[in-house]
Amino acid sequence: MGWQDQDNDKKKNPWGSRPRGNGGGGPNGPWGGGPHGEVPPDLEDMLRKAQDNLRQVMPGNMNPGKAFGLALLAVIALWLASGIYIVVPGEHAVEQRFGAWTNTKAEEGMGYHLPWPIETVQKVNVSELRRMEIGFSEMMGRGGAGKRDIPEESLMLTSDANIVDLDMVVLWNIKSAEEFLFQIHDQENTIKKVAESAIREVVGQTRMFPIITQERAEVANRAKEIMAKNLDDYHSGVNISQVLIQEAEVHPDVQDAFQDVQSAKQDAIDAQNRAQAYREDILPKARGEAIKLKQQAQAYKQSVAAKAKGDADRFNAIYEAYKTGEDVTKKRMYLETMEDVLQNAQKIILDGSGQNGGVVPYLPLNELKPAAGNTGKSTTIPQPAANFQQ
Repeated sequence: MGWQDQDNDKKKNPWGSRPRGNGGGGPNGPWGGGPHGEVPPDLEDMLRKAQDNLRQVMPGNMNPGKAFGLALLAVIALWLASGIYIVVPGEHAVEQRFGAWTNTKAEEGMGYHLPWPIETVQKVNVSELRRMEIGFSEMMGRGGAGKRDIPEESLMLTSDANIVDLDMVVLWNIKSAEEFLFQIHDQENTIKKVAESAIREVVGQTRMFPIITQERAEVANRAKEIMAKNLDDYHSGVNISQVLIQEAEVHPDVQDAFQDVQSAKQDAIDAQNRAQAYREDILPKARGEAIKLKQQAQAYKQSVAAKAKGDADRFNAIYEAYKTGEDVTKKRMYLETMEDVLQNAQKIILDGSGQNGGVVPYLPLNELKPAAGNTGKSTTIPQPAANFQQ
């Protein structure tokens, strides 16, 4: 090969040709020729062909500078268009400019923010009702849904120094997206800690028996109020929708002792019920007797008052009659009085005309009275002809 041929060969391949062999310059080496001794394509030729193809694609053989400008404008347009977003029902979009909150779009529809990295947007579902479990966790297994107890959350101390095993479910949603995102850290864990604190506060102020029987709903409502107040104080943007106590049982280690206590309490309740029944039986009778005595006293009062009034009226009438006829009235009063006095008295009749003051034969007047049971018959007593003195 002549010098000119070598010079032309260098122009085509600026790296020159390398000897074949194990030095890496063989036909398959990265710097040597290709298979069958072919030379790799020249980079300058490739760039030149790309520019020619670009000129053919551009309308009217546009200048490459203008093409670059159009490409840049297209990129800018796409960048600006990336700020368009859509808010679906139930979502709020929180806009941030360089990380700081600027606006919250609560209306559904299309919205716009300056593209990244100037502004960003976070969409938060505020209508979703979220569920939080305290004291247990639900798991899915081959046999279906299961439950795993978490003793460090479920065991709580009551006001009467008993231990209750309580499982609770909290239903909550977001009412302020910007507060939920920026005011509290680790939102769900914070809500769970607040819920645990609230339920332990309420259980610690309540006796165990009401918790495991009829006052579960009241305990849950009190815990809900405390949770809502604490989360509002934190400006968490969280709304507590409902608190449900699923289970509240006695700790297994004290189950037998608790059963004995409950049996004793039940016996006490039975005794109180029997006493109450006796009370309900005796009190109406006593009230009836009291009413009867009052009525009898009232009747006696009215009777005595009426009799006294009648006696007074009778005395006044007698007095008026006495003033009109004193002798007649005196005699009548004497006779009436003697009739009352001698009505049931034993009588002895003496004859005052006998000689030497002798006594007439005794007349058994009492024996001559009608016998008992013969009240319908009368007995006539013969009267002596002489004068009698009584």
